[in-house]
Amino acid sequence: MYEYAWNNQKYFGPPVVAFEGAAAQGSTQQQGPLILCDYLVIGSGLAGLSAAKKAADAIRAARERAGDKTLPATQPVIVVTKKDVLDCNSVHAQGGICCVTLPTDSFASHTHDTMIAGAGMCNRDAVEHIVKTAPARMQELVEMGVQFTTRSDVPNGILSADDSSVYDLGKEGGHSCRRILHAGDITGEELMRSLVSACTEAPMPDYIKILPYHMAVDIISTRKLGWPSDNIALGAYVLDSNTGMISTVLAKYTILATGGAGKVYLYTSNPDVTCGDGIAMAYRAFAEITNMEFYQFHPTVLYHPKAKNFLISEALRGEHAILKVRKPNGDLVEFMSRYHPMKDLAPRDVVARAIDKELKRTGELCVYLDITHHPEEFLRHRFPKIFSRLLEYGINMAKDPIPVVPAAHYCCGGIRTAVTGETSVKNLYAIGECACTGLHGANRLASNSLLECVVMAHEAVQHTLRLQAAAAAAAASQEQVPQSPRVPIPRSPAVLLPADPAAWVKFVPLWTSGNAVDSDENVVISHNWDEIRRFMWDYVGIFRTNKRLKRAKNRIVLIRREIEQFYWDSLITTNLLELRNLASVAEMIVDCALARQESVGLHFNEDFPPSTAPPEETRERVIYTVLQRAHAVHLEHAM
Repeated sequence: MYEYAWNNQKYFGPPVVAFEGAAAQGSTQQQGPLILCDYLVIGSGLAGLSAAKKAADAIRAARERAGDKTLPATQPVIVVTKKDVLDCNSVHAQGGICCVTLPTDSFASHTHDTMIAGAGMCNRDAVEHIVKTAPARMQELVEMGVQFTTRSDVPNGILSADDSSVYDLGKEGGHSCRRILHAGDITGEELMRSLVSACTEAPMPDYIKILPYHMAVDIISTRKLGWPSDNIALGAYVLDSNTGMISTVLAKYTILATGGAGKVYLYTSNPDVTCGDGIAMAYRAFAEITNMEFYQFHPTVLYHPKAKNFLISEALRGEHAILKVRKPNGDLVEFMSRYHPMKDLAPRDVVARAIDKELKRTGELCVYLDITHHPEEFLRHRFPKIFSRLLEYGINMAKDPIPVVPAAHYCCGGIRTAVTGETSVKNLYAIGECACTGLHGANRLASNSLLECVVMAHEAVQHTLRLQAAAAAAAASQEQVPQSPRVPIPRSPAVLLPADPAAWVKFVPLWTSGNAVDSDENVVISHNWDEIRRFMWDYVGIFRTNKRLKRAKNRIVLIRREIEQFYWDSLITTNLLELRNLASVAEMIVDCALARQESVGLHFNEDFPPSTAPPEETRERVIYTVLQRAHAVHLEHAM
């Protein structure tokens, strides 16, 4: 028997066995501690920390209502983040967060703009719910201390919204009016500043434990463990990047908030941490994945040899910046009027394709974003970070057009969820960019992503609270609740798995590394990493063809086979996990792109010319691509 200790209690269970492998004999990768919690949040961006705070607030409030002044017996919330808490995509968000605030705006208008940008492929119910609940979530952010830019912060109120607004509302591509709350051009930094403070100031450390430089290896689910039951998430195995130890973290609810997968492409606006980790782990846990072919390329990323991943916000075009291309005689001329009635404020998929066409047509290396018609004082106040960063590269945006190119930016597909974050795996939630609610359809409307993060975080935690309330009511009346995770255990058929993770330790194996050894062949990681990103950019980028997609599929099958062998033979490292996840997500994108035999939104296949009909809010036939482990990709009518 194996002895487990937690909160001064001892538990006894069967000997430790390997997870998806043979038992370790003399392994050099040590087991980390066994950790129990109510909520395991994987990811520390806007969605993740919002969910962590919501969960902690709910647990604290419940204890106060019960008159319990003691500290929680088990850790209420654990946040796992693979680098520092601020190493996330959210902190880089520049443009802002959408919310209807003006009397001249409406929920119907915001919904319409979202549906049109999404090429009629959005889930209307999801869109309407997120749009209508936005004001309440924005009020919570303001109460938490987020300081959005007001009209008085911008010199002379240049290009601000009408006089009825306290805030300086921005406008970006695809929007019919100004509805974007922002904090200059550092909205993500301001949101994350407030959230980190809210999650780390007393008494929150008693309720939220943040584990930096920890990376989730895999979701622990009953199906992966081979239990004959509904598939239920039990937590995750987590790598401590500093020590190399892998802990077993058991949780009532596991929330994936890992962001996107921009690093799957050679050129991206995303930071290095965006490797599709959550999507890959959810797939391995048998969750449904959908619409991965819809990868958004941001039209304007700075083109400069010394700049890396520096986004030039779409808010510049909202302030009437103009895209221009250089003619043979050296003159800069606008070109978007040839591609869309909204010109420079067209949806992102249209603008990115237009830029790509112009670059191929002219042979130029970049196009230019010209906002020199505004006074320098306005630009310094409205876009402080962009202005200062450009000056570092010798570009004064008040005098010089900004060289820009498209780059991979946002994953509109992801883990298939409801607005509540529910996945097809019980007690596993996905929120933010790693999730796909159908809000974005085939192309995301600018500044809807941060909104989705805070709304989904709220809805996910509220859903868990409703489940707990239903379970408590059923227990009081001695009725069985269908959602309760009580399943038969194969080793002990008469035993049911209780709702409390403290009792699961008898049945969930700790991580072992089998016969894996420390690898001296890390060149495999760097070589495959580079090859994947290059062929994804060349074959599965802005413009695609069947031939290119099939070529990419052949390559990724071979590379993934090599990576999986390397994974099982070698001790776990962060780099190896990221490569494994990156390769998995790359294949998902390719498979979904091959399955969708039409051009729509972000998926542009030259073998299937797009419709020339004007965009509609909802297409007659909305089809989603769906992936699930052990099943071939298939097409489904959207509900």
